Amino acid sequence: MQVLVYLTRRRGETVTRDDLIATCWGGVVVGEDAIQRCIGRLRKAAAAVGGFEIQTLNRLGYRLHELSAARDSSPVSDTRAAPVQEVLDSPGSVAAASDAERSLTFGPFVLDAQRAALRRDGIEVVVGPTGVALIEVLMEAGGGIVSSERLMQTVWPGLTVEESSLTVQIAALRQAIGTHPNGEEWIASVPRLGYRLTHQPEAHAGAFDGKPSIAVLPFANFSDDPQQGYFADGMVEDLTTALSRFNTFAVVARNSAFVYKDRAYDIREASEALGVRYALEGSVRRVGRRVRVTAQLIEAQSGAHIWAEKFDGKLDDVFDFEDAITENVVGAIEPHIRRAEIERSRRKRPESLDAYDLYLQALPLISSVAAHDYGKAIVLLERAIALDPYFAPALAHACWAYAKRLGSGKTPDGVDDAHKCIELAQRALAADSNDATVLAIAGLQLMAVKEDEERGYGIVMRAFELNPNSFLVANFAGFAHQKHGNFDDAVACHLRALGFMPGAPEVIWCYTAIAVAHLSAGRFGEALVWALRARDIYDGLEWTQTTLAAAFAHLGRIDEARDALQVVTATRPGLTIADFFGRNQKPGRHDGFLVEGLIKAGIPRV
Repeated sequence: MQVLVYLTRRRGETVTRDDLIATCWGGVVVGEDAIQRCIGRLRKAAAAVGGFEIQTLNRLGYRLHELSAARDSSPVSDTRAAPVQEVLDSPGSVAAASDAERSLTFGPFVLDAQRAALRRDGIEVVVGPTGVALIEVLMEAGGGIVSSERLMQTVWPGLTVEESSLTVQIAALRQAIGTHPNGEEWIASVPRLGYRLTHQPEAHAGAFDGKPSIAVLPFANFSDDPQQGYFADGMVEDLTTALSRFNTFAVVARNSAFVYKDRAYDIREASEALGVRYALEGSVRRVGRRVRVTAQLIEAQSGAHIWAEKFDGKLDDVFDFEDAITENVVGAIEPHIRRAEIERSRRKRPESLDAYDLYLQALPLISSVAAHDYGKAIVLLERAIALDPYFAPALAHACWAYAKRLGSGKTPDGVDDAHKCIELAQRALAADSNDATVLAIAGLQLMAVKEDEERGYGIVMRAFELNPNSFLVANFAGFAHQKHGNFDDAVACHLRALGFMPGAPEVIWCYTAIAVAHLSAGRFGEALVWALRARDIYDGLEWTQTTLAAAFAHLGRIDEARDALQVVTATRPGLTIADFFGRNQKPGRHDGFLVEGLIKAGIPRV
């Protein structure tokens, strides 16, 4: 149902984000930016016509408010006010444009919801109004489970009927549409829960597209007061919304997962029914003003726990506490899913690898501290791009791999890593300008390699706005702030990233980046502390050792500075400042203290 029509039917009422998604997008997880764009277009249309406005109610949702003192006593349809009808009737209106989107498909079937017609291979299938209503709800669920209660409310709104009536209608619908060529029913029964389509509508089938998928299942309320369930539900809603900002995996809509609320279930069966590889479940226990939240990430097929954590706090501000928990849980989950997916792809036979698997296998090579791994990552990512030229994450990570090889000085003769890096950055941005990870990687390389600082900085900052709970995005925002001269902001972003992956090997990049920010700001003591922490993780990273050497040198500890540089000059004899900074043979505008420190430690300019 169209957003404007639905808001009009409920004019004067607050419509939550979940209501909009469930009704107008069929329960598919929709990014906040998509909803905002839709609401923004409706507001423009409302401003042109006058007579009504769409209000945003903070943390609650949206409301259509009529501006005229008296309403038209003769509504245009059963529910639409005249100004709204004018918008709906206008050529090219948002509502009119969305009418075309109401043709849903699954298998050989096409449902024209406006005309209440179902066709199979172009031939109309007579299912009656009740059948059309049932099929529409099932299709909008995108292959997810639809409870019997919801189906009955759709077919017999406001009436009390026996579930046997629904059983009869489902049986009649099954008979009318027939079975799949393999003999399977198109509509599957899910014991004790409801029904679902056995094949997702094509409009939604690309949502998973080989990517990992996750469901946030209802959190159990272990508080003494059953009425505190609202807090557990709020946690699930916030987590589902935050996870949907990651384009690296698909998230089942809250409405689909909530069929398991207050029900006993087997995690493997629930995950299979929802079509996901991973499930996040948890509990909330509240005693007075204190609350404990637990969360577990589970691999669906094996039932193995991948990650688990508990959080304790006080409910002085319930929204602040929910936000803090969401930030910590989401930030921790994404890296664990990524690692599990990398391991899954490694178990695949080489001939069965697709673009996504090749991309996954390249990820640890790009994060490696060994320069020779960057070339291996490039080979895998180029294969992935050959299979799917518009796979934005592969394009962005290939761009990053070329940049890292360029910076390591390991570019093969006759190859222009800088040119390839920028070309891939542009292609990645063209392929997907709303993926925070893609924006962060491509934007930073525009700053570092192309020296297009303002454009690149703006792109990375947009990435951070889209998804501040990503380890990679937060880290890259720190790098961008560093290059832009915002050293305190750089430290804050890297510390944020550290909070998502404490103790992981990848934090060496955070530690070194914090050291660089302090060094650039002239805080040599702080730079030394963080560079030493990075060296404790791995003492062979050139970036860490040169930062450490510069910090030692500025503190007058020249012998220790030279010792730190020996790790670098052992593999790069005759290193000069010009060599160190690569193809441009000049330092960045905020590298003054680094250059001075390296010169003091014995590195010549040329």
